[in-house]
Amino acid sequence: MHIIIEGWRFLPHSYAIVNQFQLLEMLNRKHLKISHRDMPYVSKNWQPVTGLFPPTLEAALRNIPSPSSQQPADATLRMYAPFNLSCSTTKRTAVFGSTEWGIVTKSIINGMDVNSFAEAHSQGDTIIITPSNWSKNGLIRSGAEASRIVVVPHGVNPNIYHPLPTAERKTLRQKLGIDNYFVFLNVGVMCNSSQGVGRLLKAFATIVDHYPDTKLILKGRDAIFPSKDSIAKASKLSLTDAEMEKVQSRIIYVGNTLSFLELAQLYQSANAYVSPYLAEGFNLPILEAAACGLPTICTKGGPTDDFTNSDFALAIDSKLQTNHTNDGDTLHFVVPKQEHLIELMQTVIEKTLFLDKAREAGPKWVLQHFTWKQVVDKLLDALIPSVKLSRPTFEPIIL
Repeated sequence: MHIIIEGWRFLPHSYAIVNQFQLLEMLNRKHLKISHRDMPYVSKNWQPVTGLFPPTLEAALRNIPSPSSQQPADATLRMYAPFNLSCSTTKRTAVFGSTEWGIVTKSIINGMDVNSFAEAHSQGDTIIITPSNWSKNGLIRSGAEASRIVVVPHGVNPNIYHPLPTAERKTLRQKLGIDNYFVFLNVGVMCNSSQGVGRLLKAFATIVDHYPDTKLILKGRDAIFPSKDSIAKASKLSLTDAEMEKVQSRIIYVGNTLSFLELAQLYQSANAYVSPYLAEGFNLPILEAAACGLPTICTKGGPTDDFTNSDFALAIDSKLQTNHTNDGDTLHFVVPKQEHLIELMQTVIEKTLFLDKAREAGPKWVLQHFTWKQVVDKLLDALIPSVKLSRPTFEPIIL
């Protein structure tokens, strides 16, 4: 069987990250042929990045052949933006897409150059692959046909994202200068409107009053988004001058692009992961943190409900809200309760038994349900539902 993937590679963007891990897993499948067509990045400022993967895996990604008109394919999968719902030349066409704000916004529709999302989806038989039920509901709300939406979650490579033995973790924390601190971690583009960075900073300012030996690591993506500027704006909006002075020396900002192994070390060295988001399509860092044995704190009512449980995750009470924008969009999002966020951050500091439980339960849960092997199994069922493709019995080592 032959699948053509059209998408982004070699970029620290979620679409490219997911695409590359799926490609590497597909390369392990016997009797499956894949071709890849690189699609233009949406920003001219985005440049390809090398070193995200070890050299052998990067070479494997680069060596995937381009599609040839002489070799017919069975399915096409599109992993880029703006979405393109038009039919391909193959028997089956699938488009990856997610909705953070509970709808497909007008800015996205304009980028697609269509009159409406509903009209675009109704004009063919293209299926939409989306990573969460929250995102699926947003697509349906925007007029997509529910029968042609398939939820396929994201995954984790456990050879990269896993807990470190105690001695190795202690050495890593000493190297990073955080061995005497309780460390919270947050990874993302640092957008205040969707990822709640201002809420996190405000809560952290309260935490340090009672727990001075705490630090907060913020991992941004300066290569493709103005993450550092976003944090600065969120700080001015959310913190008083006194609060700013308290937290400045306790925040570690990492904006440069890290390899996935280096990123895993941030998870492995932290004590807890916290994400008081308002709008996400999936929130992959929560899953990566759980795989590394971290207790996670995340907003209740959003996409993370699909892949977390109380053995390792604490859910922040939230309220579903809508907002009408000047562009005519009606955004849907969950607003985490600030006092409950603070309470849960205190809980993970004080209740060491929960940390021990999460260190065992999180990785086990991910291995059982959310490896890239399991994700690609579901993806192939959607792309080629009548065919079961065999896979090597070994788990490739990605190190």
